[in-house]
Amino acid sequence: MALGVVQVLLAGAAWTDLALRPSEFVKGRKVWWAWAILVNFAGPLAYFRWGRKA
Repeated sequence: MALGVVQVLLAGAAWTDLALRPSEFVKGRKVWWAWAILVNFAGPLAYFRWGRKA
């Protein structure tokens, strides 16, 4: 149960960041990252690690 809550919170944080971040600061297309975030823990973690430009 706790892992499910963590997963939902992590995905919510990633989607919020993706929605508020301008496209020029995202590596790749935003729509693809939005779909990737759906993939368990791997999607949000991948977005935070490789999807954002500094």
